[in-house]
Amino acid sequence: MKNKLQHLILALLAIPFLVSCNDYNKIENTDKNESFVNNPVDYVNPFLGTAPLTDPNFIGYTPPKDWRVWAGLTFPGSSLPNAMVQASPITEYGSGAGYEYEDTEILGFTHTNKGHWNLCNIPILPLNQNALPPFKSSFDHRNEKASPAYYEVFLTDYDIQVKLTTTLRAAIHEYQFQDNVQRKILLDLGRANNKVASWKIERIANNILAGVQDMGRDKVYFFARLNQDITSLEINNEKQPEGYAIATLADGYGPIILKIGLSYVSIDNARENLQKEVGEKSFGDILEEGRETWNKFLSQIQVKGGTQKEKELFYSSLYRSFLWPALRSDTNGEFADAKGAIRQENFNYYTIPSLWDTYRNKLVLLGMLSPEVTTDVIKSLMDIGDLTGFVPTFFHGDHANPFIVGSYFRGIQNFDIEKAYQLLLNNAYKEDEKNQAGRTYLSEYLKKGYISDPDIQNPHVETKGRAGVSKTLEYAYDDYALSLLARELKDEERFKDLSKRAKNYKNVFDTKTHFMRGRLENGDWIKPFNPQYPYYEYMYREANAWQVSFFAPHDMAGLIDLYGGKDKFEEKLDSLFTLPWNPNYIARNVSSFIGQYCQGNQPDHEAPFSYYFIDKPEKSQKILDIILKNYYGVGEEGIALSGMDDAGEMSAWYVFVASGLYPLSPADTDFLVTIPVFDEIKWELNKGNKVLIKNDGNSRQLNSIRINGEKLNNYFLSHDIFKQGGNVDIETKR
Repeated sequence: MKNKLQHLILALLAIPFLVSCNDYNKIENTDKNESFVNNPVDYVNPFLGTAPLTDPNFIGYTPPKDWRVWAGLTFPGSSLPNAMVQASPITEYGSGAGYEYEDTEILGFTHTNKGHWNLCNIPILPLNQNALPPFKSSFDHRNEKASPAYYEVFLTDYDIQVKLTTTLRAAIHEYQFQDNVQRKILLDLGRANNKVASWKIERIANNILAGVQDMGRDKVYFFARLNQDITSLEINNEKQPEGYAIATLADGYGPIILKIGLSYVSIDNARENLQKEVGEKSFGDILEEGRETWNKFLSQIQVKGGTQKEKELFYSSLYRSFLWPALRSDTNGEFADAKGAIRQENFNYYTIPSLWDTYRNKLVLLGMLSPEVTTDVIKSLMDIGDLTGFVPTFFHGDHANPFIVGSYFRGIQNFDIEKAYQLLLNNAYKEDEKNQAGRTYLSEYLKKGYISDPDIQNPHVETKGRAGVSKTLEYAYDDYALSLLARELKDEERFKDLSKRAKNYKNVFDTKTHFMRGRLENGDWIKPFNPQYPYYEYMYREANAWQVSFFAPHDMAGLIDLYGGKDKFEEKLDSLFTLPWNPNYIARNVSSFIGQYCQGNQPDHEAPFSYYFIDKPEKSQKILDIILKNYYGVGEEGIALSGMDDAGEMSAWYVFVASGLYPLSPADTDFLVTIPVFDEIKWELNKGNKVLIKNDGNSRQLNSIRINGEKLNNYFLSHDIFKQGGNVDIETKR
């Protein structure tokens, strides 16, 4: 498949674009007269992203033995938008999301999830009377179902049908035992994807269990009520890492119903969360409420046309985009802050939203569809800033800047912008003495305008360094974002300085090789230099030189000048998508290539749009269409992704591009307009303003864009249309 794609791209980039939409990225014929999707939950497949990539031709290399290439790392369980609870099966501890589609045994059902090798707290597994350690059951995908707010599976070894559904802070388990004698429930509290420091459990009434998993930094409390009495509670090795408890239930008939509430504050709060959100409601009641919640939420974007697969990918991706960040406030408003204090404020507290991954697109989508959640996420980040002096940076870069600034300019303004500005200035101008917060290596960046890397002989994929090139590029963009806010708040001195710093990306551009290239402390270029070799943290972060050398979304004109003009830039960009990947270069988190371009990771996700800036949008569309058709829902089962979903970034990329818009510079309010895969897309956001995007379907080559009948003189759609409502007509060449 990979070789065929490579030849196709080479051919397409070399000839005029004359392919019709039906020839290019339509899987099957569509009915132009069909109506908009009314029940989007029916199109969501929560298994998308759970299967592995196995084809070396698609991956780009042959993975080492027993090495699972990152392909989504998502979970199929039940959750609500940005909830505290995610109830999902776990098949392997220490894996990305706890669930790997190729596994054949279920170890339990956990209640928190993200897809980043952490969480997966409070594992519970029903057992029959014959169950012996190690506790686990085989299962068959034919007996497994999932949809928004629902998961079901049959545990083959224990003859138990399991169903799960959830609220924001609670879950309901339904167990149908075929044998109604000696029914048991395992609470596998010594295990989670994080290391468990300690755990406790107690029976506080005939049918109630409560306890805590202490992860060191976080404590996850639970309160569980059953519809049958507990006759005994066996606690095994409570002080050992892999200890567990088993509750034996009274004999009886009918399903066992377990209702469980969670809290990061206390058992009492977990009890209150359960009572307020579930109470006496049945499994069916909660499931129906969950489906209604998701249907209403997903219906904010309705599509018309497209194939069955395209609609499934679209709504599955939209669903997946809103599972993180996760709620941490209880129903009474209490939460544990960054220093462990229990507090109550006038906002809901949320986790840090994986800023390095999701600032690019997903957090823009969050602001559009969930402005109240976005406001609270910003307030949560500011709360951490108040306590530590710095807004969280998360992993790499300082991307609270484009998130907060872009959100503010798009109309999310119910927070103290002056206070946010001062905290962001701390990140941009102050270095944490303990190097635990803010921007790392900031003093060198401020002094030199770039971040160097050490001189290492024979560096390899896993070589540790400063990722100086990537940090310089991303700090420069973060400076640009903050400069916009400085201008808005009339801080002329900071505006001028940050605007100057926004050009720092030029300091790591080598005009001889035309690549973003690492520099030593003395300013020399790092040698030897192989632009195709990927690094995890040396010069580049999870990328090679090709994959970061087109990143200047705030100054594409300046970037093009560095390359020597539009023709040279086009030539280099063509090479990005056509120069074959070296199959001897193996990096676990860099996979699924089009030439040197990697769809399987975030660092170059803006590159396919670069042709727009040399007035050749048709070339961008060719690449985008290949990605939409061939890099989502892949593999044997048709449910793998080309790389890690990273808290919804990969999914949000699909949502935007499939709908014909992309926030290339998330600090700005404009969207780059592309050709959607659907005939019509209707945005109906919570303020009631409708935006209708129509694609005439004549071809996949953009001709013009009309806003309420008026022709645009560029390729950018202002976010203002989502405030006012209107029509967008995308006209393509015949």
